[in-house]
Amino acid sequence: MRRYREFREKLLAWFRAEARNLPWRQTSNPYHVWVSEVILQQTRVDQGLPYYERFIARFPDVQSLASAPLEEVLKTWEGLGYYSRARNLHRAARLVVEAHQGVFPRTAAELALLPGIGPYSAAAIASIAFGEPVPAIDGNVRRVIARLFNYDQPINTRQAEAFFRETAKSLLSPSHPGDFNQAMMELGARICVPRKPSCHLCPVAAGCLARIRGTADTLPRKNARPESPHHHVVVAVIEENGAYLVGRRPEKGLLGGLWEFPGGKVQPGESLENALVRECREELEIEARPETLLATIDHAYTHFRVTLYFYRARRIAGTPVPRAHDALLWADRDTLRNLPMPKANLKFLRMLQPPETSLFS
Repeated sequence: MRRYREFREKLLAWFRAEARNLPWRQTSNPYHVWVSEVILQQTRVDQGLPYYERFIARFPDVQSLASAPLEEVLKTWEGLGYYSRARNLHRAARLVVEAHQGVFPRTAAELALLPGIGPYSAAAIASIAFGEPVPAIDGNVRRVIARLFNYDQPINTRQAEAFFRETAKSLLSPSHPGDFNQAMMELGARICVPRKPSCHLCPVAAGCLARIRGTADTLPRKNARPESPHHHVVVAVIEENGAYLVGRRPEKGLLGGLWEFPGGKVQPGESLENALVRECREELEIEARPETLLATIDHAYTHFRVTLYFYRARRIAGTPVPRAHDALLWADRDTLRNLPMPKANLKFLRMLQPPETSLFS
């Protein structure tokens, strides 16, 4: 359609003139594109850029990533959150090296078979690195399309997904799919933002039905989601002879492969102190006595929130056994700094561990 052709031309001209100068846009190396897409899955560009640069400097190609220990990969990823992304990067790198002789699959369908690569990431990598004409549809692209066509139905439904998929295919530039996909994402990230879109700066505003009808601020719509649960968690900080007891979470599961101070959820009607005693029995098979509340830290995950209560605790009987972790370690201060840990544990260490002091000084 002529309308779609004009849309592509205006959008691509704007992108080539105004796109941010980002390192992964200076290459068609599929490894670099892949790492950037995984980092940006749950992270803003300004936050993700230094992590991308550090990750590529440490693991410059798929072979170096595949051969690295998982713990080193997690430590390099530390602070980005959503650690399953790092674990899947590592698993996928090993699969590319072992099953594909270090050569990346070239199509979205093949890329989607690798761990951690969903439909959006597969399409982005295939279009940018290999020129496959397949649309990459993320939240930014859905928002742009919803406003362009004044789509006023909830976008988190199967019906909406079909609409976005078919519309994105129709809009896609068959000759420049990688640039087009990046242009759509760039438009959504910088101009067609969730609140107060800058319609006066939009290169395709003339054809936007939401702008014409004055509904841009109300779109896209979503079905309401239930409020995320809030958990209270006690954490035991046990120190003996300058070393602190930490456990490594099982690789499969939330925060897998990361080291943490032991603890767990407070049960209904249970005091914080009693919960800590119970958790030490269940997780470590030791008797512990809570002594001092060192810190209270709030942290949010995608689908729930937690408040963590870090207690200084003393072991009074028993030898620690890893019932909830796949390994336990007595770690001195230097070792703690080098272990990959969840963000909430890192917040605690930064609060209570100045460079030349103990946790309890």
